[in-house]
Amino acid sequence: MKTRSTFVVSALSVFLFCASLPAEETEAFRKPPQIVAAGQPQHATDNRAFQGIPSMSVSPGGRLWATWYAGVTPSEDQNNYVVLSTSGDDGKTWQEVLIVDPDGDGPVRAYDPELWMAPDGKLRLCWAQAIGHEGSVAGVWFLPIANPDEATPKYEAPQRITDGIMMCKPLVLKSGTWALPASTWRKTDNSARLIVSDDEGKTWSLQGGCNVPEADRAFDEHMFIEKNDGNLWLLARTKYGIGESISTDGGRTWPELTPSRIAHPSARFFIRRLNSGNLLLVKHGAIDKRTGRSHLTAFVSTDDGATWSDGLLLDERNSVSYPDGQQTEDGTIRIIYDFSRTGDRHILMATFREEDVAAGKIVSPGAKLRQIVSDASGGMEKQ
Repeated sequence: MKTRSTFVVSALSVFLFCASLPAEETEAFRKPPQIVAAGQPQHATDNRAFQGIPSMSVSPGGRLWATWYAGVTPSEDQNNYVVLSTSGDDGKTWQEVLIVDPDGDGPVRAYDPELWMAPDGKLRLCWAQAIGHEGSVAGVWFLPIANPDEATPKYEAPQRITDGIMMCKPLVLKSGTWALPASTWRKTDNSARLIVSDDEGKTWSLQGGCNVPEADRAFDEHMFIEKNDGNLWLLARTKYGIGESISTDGGRTWPELTPSRIAHPSARFFIRRLNSGNLLLVKHGAIDKRTGRSHLTAFVSTDDGATWSDGLLLDERNSVSYPDGQQTEDGTIRIIYDFSRTGDRHILMATFREEDVAAGKIVSPGAKLRQIVSDASGGMEKQ
């Protein structure tokens, strides 16, 4: 359970970290980043030694949006910047349109982006911003885009929403509350946090935090599901795979995280409620067998997560990871993921329907697997 003293200790650790930085860097990662048009040489696909960790969203009119982060060096470092790309022809071709690059070759990195179509009709491009890999002082930033059906985004000023890193999609609770998962990562207790807004994103506050035992704690990358009984189900990445906790009071208090029955490597997964009311889960390998980052598979549950279907294999290769996606009103499910972040450097998309997952094979017309969104290896990028 969260305690006041725990959050005081967390705040102290943030203060001590910031105090250790040079004065000019202490506030650098808290400043609004550069938002620039794509197409500059330093951000070209043939100048990337790294790209991955994607997210995607679909506008009400059907325009596809994708984001990921990249860099000129083959690592997660100060060179990282966030890419925003769009498709107006259902993923046949893609065009990069915006780059979030905090300070060029300076010390601040932009990473772990997320896309979310909010109920107010605006597309939120979200990312984390920090120096290095200290999650407790990182910040979640939102860039609201007012015209998501159009190819050229009109965006508002970027806003720092909360401390931490939001690796997975927000959701809207039955009460109308907007809820997002933000994590302060490895060095803080109660790191898997629930941040909420009751005024459609104008203000945000900490609702509560779940403690991941220190021995199991990694990056959290947690997601929330509102169960049919009204409780909140938290699933989080740990060193052993996927842990879980259930809050019965709207996310104010959480039992300490314990292992779930879902086997998984230490990596991001994706879970979301479908239009039918069933749950979609995308993870590596079978439900009860831990694999490496291969055999990316989609499952459906018709009983609120108690049991799962046999699964639809999306990509069996090694080095596929970090699924994210969205189902649209017509029932189409699109899942984005990465492959070989420093080798082939592919961002890919799978398009299918719930009936494909239930059948364990493609049965619907129009379903496609391994669609290229971006290829930074110099092979087949579509600009």
